[in-house]
Amino acid sequence: MTEARQSSSTATTATAPPIVTDSVELVIGGMTCASCATRIEKKLNKIAGVTATVNYATEKAKVSFPATVSTDDLLETVERTGYTATLPVVARPEGGAGAAAEVDPTAVLRHRLLVSVALAVPVVVLAMVPAWQFDYWQWASLALAAPVVVWGGWPFHRAAWTNLRHGQTTMDTLVSVGTLAAFGWSLYALFLGTAGVPGMTHPFRFTLERSDGAGNIYLEAAAGVTAFLLAGRYAEARAKRTSGAALRALLELGAKDVAVLRGEGDDAPEERIPVDQLVVGMRFVVRPGEKIATDGMVEHGTSAVDASMVTGESVPVEVGPGDAVVGATVNAGGRLVVRATRVGADTQLAQMATLVEDAQNGKAQVQRLADRVSGVFVPIVILLAAAALGFWVGTGAGWTAAFTAAVAVLIIACPCALGLATPTALMVGTGRGAQLGLLIRGPEVLESTRQVDTVVLDKTGTVTTGRMALTEVVPAAGEEAAEVLRLAGALEHASEHPVARAVAEAARGAGPLPAVEGFANSEGLGVAGTVDGRAVVVGRPRLLADWSVSVPDHLTEAVESAQQRGATAVVVAWDGVARGVLVVSDTVKETSRGAVAQLRELGLHPILLTGDNAAAAREVAAKVGIDEVVADVLPQEKVEVIRRLQEQGRTVAMVGDGVNDAAALAQADLGLAMGTGSDVAIQASDLTLVRGDLRSAPDAIRLARRTLGIIRGNLFWAFAYNVAAIPLAAAGLLSPMIAGAAMALSSVFVVTNSLRLRGFKATIS
Repeated sequence: MTEARQSSSTATTATAPPIVTDSVELVIGGMTCASCATRIEKKLNKIAGVTATVNYATEKAKVSFPATVSTDDLLETVERTGYTATLPVVARPEGGAGAAAEVDPTAVLRHRLLVSVALAVPVVVLAMVPAWQFDYWQWASLALAAPVVVWGGWPFHRAAWTNLRHGQTTMDTLVSVGTLAAFGWSLYALFLGTAGVPGMTHPFRFTLERSDGAGNIYLEAAAGVTAFLLAGRYAEARAKRTSGAALRALLELGAKDVAVLRGEGDDAPEERIPVDQLVVGMRFVVRPGEKIATDGMVEHGTSAVDASMVTGESVPVEVGPGDAVVGATVNAGGRLVVRATRVGADTQLAQMATLVEDAQNGKAQVQRLADRVSGVFVPIVILLAAAALGFWVGTGAGWTAAFTAAVAVLIIACPCALGLATPTALMVGTGRGAQLGLLIRGPEVLESTRQVDTVVLDKTGTVTTGRMALTEVVPAAGEEAAEVLRLAGALEHASEHPVARAVAEAARGAGPLPAVEGFANSEGLGVAGTVDGRAVVVGRPRLLADWSVSVPDHLTEAVESAQQRGATAVVVAWDGVARGVLVVSDTVKETSRGAVAQLRELGLHPILLTGDNAAAAREVAAKVGIDEVVADVLPQEKVEVIRRLQEQGRTVAMVGDGVNDAAALAQADLGLAMGTGSDVAIQASDLTLVRGDLRSAPDAIRLARRTLGIIRGNLFWAFAYNVAAIPLAAAGLLSPMIAGAAMALSSVFVVTNSLRLRGFKATIS
């Protein structure tokens, strides 16, 4: 596996850690900024053998730990750090116990925001519009501002105090110190009368003078900043909740109950049970309009299944006996009897949700840099605020100007945008991908997609359908192609060989098939039997020779021509005479040529890789527009092909679907597995394409690249905001109130920018 595919570890122990035996996901409470997540992560990683990743946006910690550590140890560590931690609660059925007790956290925050805004607006208006001021209006402002600063800002003050008790500082420390300092200064000025305090005048700094000239007060700044920050936090919480909506919708797709059959007959009595009581092997009924309860195999009935909720594919798929169906898809036609093959966490829907959630909990390397910056950011800001205060006092500008600059620095510098830059984009991008049937395994995948310049495509099942189909009927002189196909199809209908199935399917499409008597199968050679009173033989020329049937030259040439193209040809004979040749081959998917063209537009050089012969490979490559072909390779040799390309300096993506592709998918810098393929291939890949359409590959790469672009844009603006805003605040050019508004808007901007990914459009309709 290449270096790009190796996961990084954050454990920092001096000795080799014990073997990790378990992992758990913790729900973290009390985090208010990215530095909180960084602090918890550091504390957990100090435990020997523990590797933890804490995600501020999802409010979860993914922890791997050895047998020497218990989950109680992990929970206690988080709580000692000043936060809460719980194990995930198993989802209850609708209306179950405890469902009513769940409270939307944004609703509590909205109530606090509305009250604070209602009280803060009059304070700001009175300070900024002298015509509306009246005798002792400052005391009215104090009465209105006090609840805003104390009660409205209580979440900030509580978090700041909790962290201070643990010797830590966070964004809440900056907000709490800034607003309380402004409020405290105002109380001092009102009650003790600091008349004559010098001040500086700046176009963006709003101060209000007591009418008796007793001094400057900052009640409008303290109340306004608190209201702005609450508004920003509420908007951030709403946006974070929206960004995770796709995953929540995915998890809610499944059926809630199911009608199982108590007996083996299709007319056995039914019993409706909760879907979590369903076990592998049970048979259940799916009526028109109902959701299929779990992954299974159709045993009786035919219908059209709407799989758009899982695969994104808008066209319903026809299914019948022997076809596999996916849980949470909708039966759009007739009654089906399905036998469960996977339940619970093993279903495709559950595995999709796990992949998406794991990706959202991961961190790209660029985000780890942002986390390190935010971890030391708050102490640096406090020092900068103190330096600004000292500078302005030292230059003789006065305490008012110095205090204004210091408070503005404290309030405007917030690492929240840095912490939200990557997680929110990942949440929206991976969620949107899940809706479209594109599953991104983790953030490292995004960085790989940007560098890929070569894409290697497996042939069978990826570029082609992977299913044999009749492509040509060559009748002998004087024979009708329809009759050759009809008699051969009737005979082949009794065989299970892939070539036989292709012939039989084509014959059934032309009309009903006659009965067969005396069927005989010659393994690897063909079949024989009596159809409509005729002794029919279908198979290789060698089988016909055993039946003393000679093959004329023009039919022999048809067989040889098909074999040179990589197709399979069988000869049809009856009554001792060769009557025609049927050519069967794996067919190219209709959309493969368009997919290859899109991959080229993304700057990727396509290569066709297959174990088939060179003639068959070149024919398929010509049909889809690929110039470079590597054929006649064994499964283990596919890895060598990928490695050789990498040694040439190429960054390689591999698209495959079979067990024989798994090693190559793992070796590639970026592995893309067709969701219609094997579980081994899917597990070895970085991206899973739920649909069997190759056009999903360029769609997945475009989505991954766009998500990475959003992340980089978020981080740029988050860094740029602080680089530009802190000097302006320190220079006294920003009032605390405007600083608070700017800080809140920076976080909202990052989240809103990430939400643009919800509009990503796939090329497949």
